[in-house]
Amino acid sequence: MAFGTVESSLEIRELLRDSGGFAVIDGGLATELERKGADLNDPLWSAKCLISTPNLIREVHLDYLEAGANIITTASYQATIQGFEAKGFSREESEALLKKSVEIGFEARDLYYERHAECLSDGIENEKISKKRAILVAASVGSYGAYLADGSEYDGNYGDVVTLDTLKEFHRRRVQVLAESGADLIAFETIPNKLEAQAYREILEEDNIKTPAWFSFNSKDGINVVSGDSLLECVAIADRCKKVLAVGINCTPPRFIHGLILSIQKVTTKPILVYPNSGETYDPDQKEWIPSTGVSDEDFVPYVCKWREDGALLIGGCCRTTPTTIKAIYKALS
Repeated sequence: MAFGTVESSLEIRELLRDSGGFAVIDGGLATELERKGADLNDPLWSAKCLISTPNLIREVHLDYLEAGANIITTASYQATIQGFEAKGFSREESEALLKKSVEIGFEARDLYYERHAECLSDGIENEKISKKRAILVAASVGSYGAYLADGSEYDGNYGDVVTLDTLKEFHRRRVQVLAESGADLIAFETIPNKLEAQAYREILEEDNIKTPAWFSFNSKDGINVVSGDSLLECVAIADRCKKVLAVGINCTPPRFIHGLILSIQKVTTKPILVYPNSGETYDPDQKEWIPSTGVSDEDFVPYVCKWREDGALLIGGCCRTTPTTIKAIYKALS
């Protein structure tokens, strides 16, 4: 069910139409992997499981599909060629691991269809199943700050030495490989500043990437992106790129999402997606979440209904959200 090209793809709007006007994005990956026994104390973070325990990634994808997700994001957020090479892998092996993240997503989708073939198709061929329940695999691309693993993805401060060309050189081959993997979408996630958004846009356009994409920014004040750059200017970069089919916010406290949706609507008519974190605060020095201001799964539901009223069409969760959260989102939207 790979998209192939932007022009011939089943676009986001068609997915929304076939799914009743909304689509559900999955939730947090890393904490679910840890709950299943993975040790992610590593610069590769969740991407470490691509090497050691890919079966756990598949299990988490399946958990989210069972919860009602239409879109699952791959374990490639912190998977970079540079990061794998630092672990001793060759360039060829590193690229193979990136593609593996997408293959695992496909495997999870296929397994889900097999599990539910009888109830979905009632004897009809698999093609009919796809039309009944569209499931897309989005190849996740994390920021340069995620690769640095120093917390800079949460402030977007890379210093003057990091230029537009630096970011394009860092991301280019990774984006090419994920586009070649057959993923349905490329999800540029937790974009912390305008410079990185511009780098992504230029890569998509200069390399004529055929796989459609979404841009998702993060905010810590409910007004700007985390670097302090104007959210409106960042969204405008995405809006001007024909390869970008949706734009929105992720890894941001739920209390800020309402205002951010209204701001985004001033700049773009593209579908808006939101998948906030649980509201907890991340301590980059201790590399742990502080569970003092989080939102329970039950409290997520009133937020979800408001976001849908505001105009968000794709809704899910990010860090510290779980399959239970996604199930609550699915039920609220349904």
